[in-house]
Amino acid sequence: MQNVVDSIRALTHGETDTVALMATVACELHHAHPFADWTGFYRVTEPNLLKIGPYQGGHGCLVIPFSRGVCGACARTGQVQNVPDVDAFPGHIACATSTRSELVLPVWNGAGKLLGVLDIDSDTPAAFTKADEDWLVPLLAEVFRDAQ
Repeated sequence: MQNVVDSIRALTHGETDTVALMATVACELHHAHPFADWTGFYRVTEPNLLKIGPYQGGHGCLVIPFSRGVCGACARTGQVQNVPDVDAFPGHIACATSTRSELVLPVWNGAGKLLGVLDIDSDTPAAFTKADEDWLVPLLAEVFRDAQ
């Protein structure tokens, strides 16, 4: 995945607009990850509420409260959610019936503000590994460090 990391770094260098960064990251990741069926961001738009942001793939849910689903759990806890079987996740929101596994990562800026979550869905069970988390977490921290 070093090629996608290098590409994202080059494309986002010097950019601070959150939506522009999210759009670029979603596009690059969606086309690079072999199991990505839907890749996008849900933005924190008010306390305890996520709204859909830039994404690639079919339609997503428009609004997700922090209290529901995998994305809500990630936003609520601030922790990565790597779900190998979404049907086994209590309260999973089926934005797409084809989704079998999901990786959701919190997106923070350098000031510690939660900007949203990155959601990668797959129609393949157990599509995401700890290795995916290990390169995505620091990449998101780097890209969104100066985001507003």
